[in-house]
Amino acid sequence: MRTFGEAPPPPTFFDRLKTGLAKTGLGEILTRKKLDAAAVAELEEALIRADMGAGQAAKIAAAVARNRYDAEISGAELKAVLAGEIAALLAPLQQPLRVEDGKKPFVILVAGVNGTGKTTTIGKLAKRLAEEGAKVTLAAGDTFRAAAIEQLRVWAERARAEFVATRAGGDAAGLAFEALEKARANGSDVLLIDTAGRLQNKTGLMAELEKIARVIKKLDATAPHAVLLVLDATTGQNALRQVEAFSASVPVTGLIMTKLDGTAKGGILVALAGRFGLPVHYIGVGEGEDDLQPFQADDFARALVGADRNSKAVA
Repeated sequence: MRTFGEAPPPPTFFDRLKTGLAKTGLGEILTRKKLDAAAVAELEEALIRADMGAGQAAKIAAAVARNRYDAEISGAELKAVLAGEIAALLAPLQQPLRVEDGKKPFVILVAGVNGTGKTTTIGKLAKRLAEEGAKVTLAAGDTFRAAAIEQLRVWAERARAEFVATRAGGDAAGLAFEALEKARANGSDVLLIDTAGRLQNKTGLMAELEKIARVIKKLDATAPHAVLLVLDATTGQNALRQVEAFSASVPVTGLIMTKLDGTAKGGILVALAGRFGLPVHYIGVGEGEDDLQPFQADDFARALVGADRNSKAVA
């Protein structure tokens, strides 16, 4: 209970996620009193508009209607049922990023198209890993943008991480090689390598990404040990094409989804689950240091449909 005049508690990560995903609009249509044909069709259309893809939308709508067709159902019950079906699809993606023992430094290559918030995400990840006790080296492999180099330098200071950079316009593969040498020498547990934002249809830039991965292997044949692709939730279905293109160049091992606080296309995670099944390690809802959090399938599903976090799923 709050005393008069006391400031309300700050919104939780779930609150911000739910507010952001409200733009998807699913919560607005889940008010039917009867789960009839019209209601099921409306639900399926809403799921498609949320960028879940036609196949996944049909699958989810059918699962919601199973054994409930023409039954009376409250809006809260329908939200809980839908959240449960979505969570079941997303549960296999809920896998933490694991830094494997015996691989020191554990090399993480981070890629993505322009504008996904990749460099900021790397900084947040470095800070999180450092707070968990890891010694981290950050490599400013986005040599095309001087601003990206300086941005990552600031994050390195915040995370008390080692920092390796070269001049703007320098060779990114050479920088990655040097960074791995230095990370070994300074005893880092994790080496995080930023890369230049690149469009998935630019073959020259994709070839450079392949070169970075190839050069790293000259020092450690098992590296990179993780390749994380940062995706912007607001791009919707284009995220599917990005995963396809980057996976053709480097072995993508996991995803980070950013900008879930401002999108009507939050269902793209469900479409990604159906198409690729890649782990989603983290999701982001803002620019703050704590706005990158581990992906939780149940929380995401409830936020997506506008259900309360503690709502009970209906069997």
